[in-house]
Amino acid sequence: MEVIYEDNHIIVVNKRAGEIVQGDRTGDTPLSETVKEYIRQKYDKSGNVFCGVVHRIDRPVSGLVIFARTSKALERLNRMLRDGEIHKTYWALVEGHPEREEAELENWLFSDGRINKTFIADSGHRDAKLSRLRYRTIARGDRYTLLEVNLLTGRKHQIRAQLAAIGHPIKGDLKYGARRSNPDGGISLQAHSIGFIHPVSKQQIKLEISPLEDASRLLKR
Repeated sequence: MEVIYEDNHIIVVNKRAGEIVQGDRTGDTPLSETVKEYIRQKYDKSGNVFCGVVHRIDRPVSGLVIFARTSKALERLNRMLRDGEIHKTYWALVEGHPEREEAELENWLFSDGRINKTFIADSGHRDAKLSRLRYRTIARGDRYTLLEVNLLTGRKHQIRAQLAAIGHPIKGDLKYGARRSNPDGGISLQAHSIGFIHPVSKQQIKLEISPLEDASRLLKR
C-alpha cells in the first residue's frame, strides 16, 4: 500500500486498479481493512482501529483516496464532501481524439444496479440525474488522448459513461465500449490530484501522484 499523506487525523493512499475501497459482496479484502492493519502495525495499536471511509472510486480505477483516522475528522470530511469542498481531478486516457480540446458535458444518467452500469437517459426518466463534468486535453498520441477531468456532479460511473457517450471510451474500459482490456484488468482512469482544507488543522492540503504508465509515455512523446 502506497501512503501519500498521513497525520493523526487523516491518511491518503494511492489505490491500485482492482482494489475495492469498502467491503462488498465479493468478500475481497477492502482497502479500508488494509489501512486499518497498516495503522495497527505502525503505531502498535491493540483492539479496534478506527478507519472511516470518506469517499470511494470504482474498483478498476486507481488513484487518491482519503480515509479518516478519527470520528471527528470523518464527520467534518463528510460535510466537506457534501458541500463540494474536496476538489478531485482525474486523468483519463481515452480512445481517439475528441473533437473539442476542452468542453463541458451535460447528460442525464441512469444507473442500473442489477448490472452495475450507468446509461445516458432522457430527462424524463424517473431515476435519471443531471450530470455534468468538464474536461481539457493534456496530450494527444496517434490513437489516444489524455484528458484532465473535473466533476461538477458526483454520479456513479459518471466519467466513464459520459466520455463513452461522446465516442471516446476510457482505455481498457470494456464495459463502456473500449476495444480491448488493459493487462492489469484496470482502466486508464486515475484520481490524479486532490485538494482540501485539513478538517482539524485548517491547513491547505494539495496532493498529486505520478500519472499512469500509459499516460506517462504519451506525455514524453
